[in-house]
Formats: sequence, structure tokens, C-alpha cells
Amino acid sequence: MNDIPATVHILGRPYRLKTNSDEEHYLRRAALLIDSQAKSYGKMYAYGDQQDLLAMVALTQITQLLRLQEREQFRDTRLEDRLTEINRLLGKS
Repeated sequence: MNDIPATVHILGRPYRLKTNSDEEHYLRRAALLIDSQAKSYGKMYAYGDQQDLLAMVALTQITQLLRLQEREQFRDTRLEDRLTEINRLLGKS
């Protein structure tokens, strides 16, 4: 699980970094998704430079992450409440 060098390309620019060998495939997939989404935005919208495209990708992805976190928190809280209720009911038997 040592760090290994990795280079990913986003919008034609190489980014060299070190990553854990177990995480490398996630890093490469993420770079491909960022690149793809940025290029897609570039075809749909007018933009000043590539930083605008990357900002749009970041905004979209963080918005989705926040939605997922909120759903997960709601589900976990609801599940915990249900289990507490089941335990309470079982304790009455």
C-alpha cells in the first residue's frame, strides 16, 4: 500500500501526483469523469476559459454529493429510529 506515482489528464493538462495503489483506479476514473463532463459543458455553454468548465463540474458534483449525504443521513436516522422502536416493542414481550 505504498504511494505510487500517477499522472491523470484533465482537459489536456497532465496532473502528476502520488496515490495509494488501492486507490489508483478511483483516481483515474474520477479524472476521466471530470474530463468528460467538462468537455460536455464546453459544448453546451459559452465559457471564458477552462477554469469555468472545471468550476461547473465541481459545482455539479458537490451538489450531487450533498444530496446523497442528506439522503443517507435521513435513511440512517430513520433506520435507527425504527430499530429503537423494534427493540422497545421486543422488550415489552
